Amino acid sequence: MNYYEKDSVQRVQQDHYVKINNRKNLEISGVKEVDSFDNEEFLLETVMGFLIIRGQNLQLKNLDVGEGLVSIKGKIYELSYVDEQHQEKAKGFFSKLFR
Repeated sequence: MNYYEKDSVQRVQQDHYVKINNRKNLEISGVKEVDSFDNEEFLLETVMGFLIIRGQNLQLKNLDVGEGLVSIKGKIYELSYVDEQHQEKAKGFFSKLFR
């Protein structure tokens, strides 16, 4: 197997966890992409589906794309997963909001 073939080897699915500390700090693993965000709402694509985070004064504290880790600080009000049937609808809705 040469160097280029190593990249095509199927990777193991990444774990996904959500850790909230005092409703002020949020750590999430298994993030594929940050689709959109502002100070009241984040839309993340994770290995377990789309995750919507709502709150107040939300800020992206840390983003590690290689590891799929995201840290958010602010007042956390709500975490909500969007099931597979509604992913495209959610993505379309949020893309219209952030144009």
